[in-house]
Amino acid sequence: MLRRLLTEKNIHTLFRISLYVKFLDAAIETLAGILALFVTHQMLLNTMQLIAAGELAEDPHDLVIHLILQWIHRYSVRTQMFLAFYLMAHGLVKIWLVIGLLREKLWYYPTALVVFFLFILYQLYRFTFNHSLWLLVLTVVDMIVIGLTIHEYRYLRQHIRRQSR
Repeated sequence: MLRRLLTEKNIHTLFRISLYVKFLDAAIETLAGILALFVTHQMLLNTMQLIAAGELAEDPHDLVIHLILQWIHRYSVRTQMFLAFYLMAHGLVKIWLVIGLLREKLWYYPTALVVFFLFILYQLYRFTFNHSLWLLVLTVVDMIVIGLTIHEYRYLRQHIRRQSR
């Protein structure tokens, strides 16, 4: 049953779907980076106070609200610029790689593998600090994309070799 599902056509389709998901993720990251340029400390604080006013009136010791407010108080211009730069750079690099992979340009495959692997290393490094389940999910998805990219790269190279004979 599994062998019938893992046909070359299905694997290729899964690869393309993973690239579209990666593209969507990259576009959202890039937009979030642009947005981060304009979201100031005071805007965050005002928005959170507006959202949390009712909750704090009900429970003045709400742990989640206080954790978010602590994070906002540590949100400096330096943090804002790093976040904006990181999200935009990360998103734009992924967009560039995904477009190259969708165009089936062979040299993009090894480049994408190296970059995706570096992203995984960074995500795992960040996980050691914040233990975010989201980072683990993102890492697993990236590992699947790496596996599919390796498979697709091998398939395309064999296909090109057969055509050149």
